[in-house]
Amino acid sequence: MKAEEPIVAYESLDQSKSYTYWDYLKWQFAERIELIKGKIFKMSPAPLRMHQKISISLSSALFSKFLDKKCEVYPAPFDVRLPVPNNDKDTTVVQPDICIVCDLSKLDERGCNGAPDL
Repeated sequence: MKAEEPIVAYESLDQSKSYTYWDYLKWQFAERIELIKGKIFKMSPAPLRMHQKISISLSSALFSKFLDKKCEVYPAPFDVRLPVPNNDKDTTVVQPDICIVCDLSKLDERGCNGAPDL
């Protein structure tokens, strides 16, 4: 079986098509995107400095708070795949600024499969 070629240009995607997480994994372009029920949504460009400052402060505080708990803290970019009812394929992939996962069975090498706990 021949591996599919990666997609390196956002413009080569068909906006009318529905995509899955496995399609998303082949995309190697600069634009940051999320998939919502199979549809592509461009994320905003890199956040402003103040956003990043607040995000790292919150991440650090949350990391310290959950250090002795079974929960894990992840800052963006971190893929969260959300199940869509009546669909057996991952078609919703988001990247929250910060998420906390306490049900460690949701974690795999690619991120979180299911809603984070916070």
